Formats: sequence, structure tokens, C-alpha cells
Amino acid sequence: YYQIPKEDREALLREEAEHAAEEAALRAEEDGDEDHLDGDEGVEVLERPLDDEDEHYHDDADADDASDEDAGEEVSEGEEPRGRGRGRKGRGGRRDNESAADELRNKRLNLRRRYKIQDVIRRRQVLLVQVVKEERGNKGAALTTYLSLAGRYCVLMPNTSHGGGISRKISNAADRKRLKVIMAELNLPRTMGCIVRTAGLQRTKTEIKRDFDYLARLWDEIRENTLGSSAPALIYGDSDLIKRAIRDIYNRDIDQVIVEGEEGYRQARQFMKLLMPSHAKKVELYSDAVPLFQRFGVEDQLAAMYQPLVQLKSGGYLVINPTEALVSIDINSGRSTREHNIEQTATATNLEAAHEIARQLRLRDMAGLVVIDFIDMENNSNIRKVEKAMKEALKNDRARIQVGRISSFGLFEMSRQRLRTGVLEASTRQCPHCEGTGLIRTASSAGLSALRMLEDEAARGRGSRLMLRASQEATLYVLNRKRAELAEIEDRYGVVIEV
Repeated sequence: YYQIPKEDREALLREEAEHAAEEAALRAEEDGDEDHLDGDEGVEVLERPLDDEDEHYHDDADADDASDEDAGEEVSEGEEPRGRGRGRKGRGGRRDNESAADELRNKRLNLRRRYKIQDVIRRRQVLLVQVVKEERGNKGAALTTYLSLAGRYCVLMPNTSHGGGISRKISNAADRKRLKVIMAELNLPRTMGCIVRTAGLQRTKTEIKRDFDYLARLWDEIRENTLGSSAPALIYGDSDLIKRAIRDIYNRDIDQVIVEGEEGYRQARQFMKLLMPSHAKKVELYSDAVPLFQRFGVEDQLAAMYQPLVQLKSGGYLVINPTEALVSIDINSGRSTREHNIEQTATATNLEAAHEIARQLRLRDMAGLVVIDFIDMENNSNIRKVEKAMKEALKNDRARIQVGRISSFGLFEMSRQRLRTGVLEASTRQCPHCEGTGLIRTASSAGLSALRMLEDEAARGRGSRLMLRASQEATLYVLNRKRAELAEIEDRYGVVIEV
């Protein structure tokens, strides 16, 4: 599988390699290349700019939106290609120093734009692709030929020649330098790239090397399966729930991993031995008669995910309403009256709500544009405090997040990357009666509408017998309240109506 016609491949690869080498040399000359990273450990703040900065703001926002569309689950933690804008405009000398390298990179990327899609992909051509975004509603799945395999500490990109990279959430210069040295010692092939994830921050060279070797072996298996398969075929699927939980969630602060069922326990222990052999003893088999989820109250948490109302400990509550365009979250103080005045009550409720909202976003896996209606606060210091609390609560989220500021209307806007299908979308279906609106017509409204439909159909003269099927409430309303109107329609048009 290749992205370009065979006859152009060697010349283009040679030209790309020359430009990549020049770019790498220019990047190596730059000092403090860590300064361009976003702050707040991956939570990007989008502030409303001044008038003379509007153009810069829109350019940066557009670049971030484009990178969000391309990013998969694994690459979301990776270092983005440096050619894309991430708020570097307006930073004076940094932009000038990077212009030469960026120009080279853009020139190298433009090499791939010489071809139309018809030149690249032809009928019955076999391609190995990865699903970046799942199918959702009327939107089809997004596919890519640039593959990425996620491990515990690394993301391997077997056919992307980016070399070694560091997660942009790792902002400490010393840590980045140490990890870059480790990546350089892995001696990656020129056609392969690897990114250290945030989970690899405090890991040793041995642990990162073990994870990289695991991904390399996985890629060898995928390549062998590809060559031995006939398209269309599923070559590799993401790990099951147990493996993904250990890979993405487990860390040294967790004391126990309790697994119910012999088969699941064996898989979890085996996978833990593969990733972190010294931690395998933390995986324990649950053998109590009471089901595991009931023992630890997980069932109640799962049931609460389907409810729009979320109670806060102080007595306040959230109302979460996902819609087609965005997710709206309303905060109400409810019975929260501990504080001395309204301002303190509003601030305390908003601070508590900020942590719960971040938790609910991860729990329900809600994505896209999120608009939060905080309780109005008068003091700017309290507003800044709530904004800071919101950013802190979102730091541990694996999805890429952009946040704004609380507006004069008390609205806080943010966007969250879609990692996979949300809980509500995956486990619910549209109501056949209200068609997803949550509203149904009253008996009188539905009954009058039915009468108009009957009269219209009788006037067309296409039959002598009409049958009305309606809900029980509408039927009773028509028979009890509109019997005279039914008789009038029958007499006028010479038809028989059955309800």
C-alpha cells in the first residue's frame, strides 16, 4: 500500500528525505525549542483577543481545528507537526527563528499535494487503513493510511517518518530533553516514528524500550497478517476493555486491580506481566458471591449516566442536555444555602460543579462543543477562580481540550475531542413516539389533527371506507368529544370512518 503512484515513489521519497534532513538540521540549531508548547498541560486557553490581534487569533484557531479533525485517539497525546500554528504568532523572535524550518516543512508537505485523489487511489486497489473516527449518525467513518499503534508509554507510527517525538502535555524542559535522549537511543528506522505519551514521563529507558519492542512486534504481526489476507478483511482491532483499562488508566498510585471471572483475571495478569512485570501481583481475582459492580456501587454510577440531572453534595445540581450542535450544562444552587451571601453561595457551587462537570465529561464521553451556564458572579476574582478550577479539573483528561473564558452572560465555552462513540449514543436509541424531542402532542391537538387528515382524505374520494389509527388518548378524545364532527364528515362525503 502506498499513497502515490509507483513510478513517482522513489523520486518523491528522495526529495522528501533531503528536505527532512535540512529541516532537522535547522531545528537542532534552535535553542529552547520547548518554549513553543502550550501551557496548562494540554488544556489550551482560547482568550478573546484585542482588535489588532483578531487576524492572529482566527489563524491559530483554524489551525487547531484542523489538527483536531486529523487526530486519532493515540496521536492526540503526541507532539503535533511543528508546521501547524498553535499560538506562536505574536511571540516576536520565536516566529522569525522558526520561519526557515517551517518553510522547508511546508515545501516538503506540498510535495504530496501534486496528485489528485484519482491518481492516488484506483478501483480495486488494496490499501491498509486505520479508522480514525467511527461512523456517527449521517457522518461516515474517517480513515487514514498513516497508522498509529498506542502502547502504555509510546505511540508507534510505523509508516510516518517523523522520528522521535514527545507529548505536548509534557512541558518541563529537563524532562523533554531526557526523553529525547532516550528516543534517540532507540535507533528508529527512517520510515518509522514514535511518540512518548504523558504516561511515560517518569519512566526509565528500560520501560520505554520494552513498550516500544512490544509495539514493534505488534506491527510485525499486523504486516504479516496483511500480506496473508484478502481484502476486505479486519487485520487488527484495538485491545479489549481489560487491556485498554490497564494500558490507559493504570498507574503506580493504584493499589489493586480487582477482576471478576477466571478468564478476565488471567488476561489482565498476563497483560500486566507484559507491560509491568513487577506490578502483576496487584491484579487480584474477585471471588465473592456478591457481584463486583454491586459491591462497589458501580451499578448506581452506571444508572446515573442516563439521567440528565446530577446532584452535588452541597445541595446544588447540574442539568446536562446533549443536542445535535452542542452539549449544554446548566448549574443551579438548589438547596445550597451554607454560605453567608449569594455571591459566596454561587462561587462555592460553581467550584464544586467544575470538578463534577470534568468528571461527567469523561464518564459519559461527551465531545464536541460544550457550553456551561455557571451561576452569575459579581467579583472578577471569583470568576477567575472558577476558570482556574475548571482548567485544573480538565488536566487529567486524555482528550484534547480547548477552553475559553466565562463571558459577561456567565457562559463558559469549551471543546472536547471525540475519542470514540459516547455512552448515550452507543447504548440508547431514539424514542419512536417523540422521535427524540422528548415531547408528544396533547390529546386535543392530536385529535384535531386527525380530524383534518380524515376530512382531507375523504375529500380526495379515493375510497368509501377510512380507518384512523391513533394513540389511546387521541382516540378517546375523538370518540368522546368529536363524535358530531365524525358524523358530519361521513354524511358530507359518503364514507364510513372506523377509529
